[in-house]
Amino acid sequence: MLEDLIILSTDCSDGMTAERSRHCAMEVVERALNFDGVKPSLVSRIAVEVGAEIIEGDYTPGADLNSVDLSQRYSTSRTPVREALMLLEKEGLVVIPPRRRPRVVGFEVKDVREIYRTRCALLEFIAADVARKATTEDIAALEKICDRMAFFFQREDYHAYLWSNVSFHDFNTDLSGNRTVKRIIDSLLLRTLPLRRLSLSTGDAVKHSLEDHLLLVRAFKDRDPNLAAAILRSNHMRSLVRLEQRLGGGKAALGPDVQMDPEAGDL
Repeated sequence: MLEDLIILSTDCSDGMTAERSRHCAMEVVERALNFDGVKPSLVSRIAVEVGAEIIEGDYTPGADLNSVDLSQRYSTSRTPVREALMLLEKEGLVVIPPRRRPRVVGFEVKDVREIYRTRCALLEFIAADVARKATTEDIAALEKICDRMAFFFQREDYHAYLWSNVSFHDFNTDLSGNRTVKRIIDSLLLRTLPLRRLSLSTGDAVKHSLEDHLLLVRAFKDRDPNLAAAILRSNHMRSLVRLEQRLGGGKAALGPDVQMDPEAGDL
């Protein structure tokens, strides 16, 4: 199972290239849309590729998605494009207003608050569950991921660190064995990745994140579900407060120029 994790399925020892990051983003979208293992179709290809481009920041929040341009790009009619964008709308990456062009979703404070609180509650549950269930081998696997995270931190490769971070929590969710929670977390991952990329874009933020992950693994070793949940909660709420302050009360969309407070970190 460890070898199937996103970042660990790709050799990143020499750094995270744009191609490797795009591959990781496509895997996330494919899984969230439940395309993993499904025979590829044009609709699924468009949805996965456009979704990955949104995650990677090729489209800025609020940017129009021109179905005519996309249909030309994929040498098809607009019908498969519309179907693909509707799938991305269900996952919170795209908005399709009546009689207007589809656009990339933008984030306001109320949206960020809702997403972070939901994700926090789910990951608290997962962390407590892992503290109870994890075997010695499971914890060793998590330590291995933390070693990779530390390696990327030392190299200041924060992009690779982010995807290792994703793998850490992906493995935790698998250990919990709760399919319902996993499905929701996979969907939320699509919505949170743009935020988390910003929150893990500075050395101080990544340092705090790494420290929290090491504390979390220690709580797992100590079989302390309450402490594990508390570490998750503290980190997420600190990040949320910083985001709320930065976005100024709920009206500002989160665009590419927004910078996270370096003390916020992100699990």
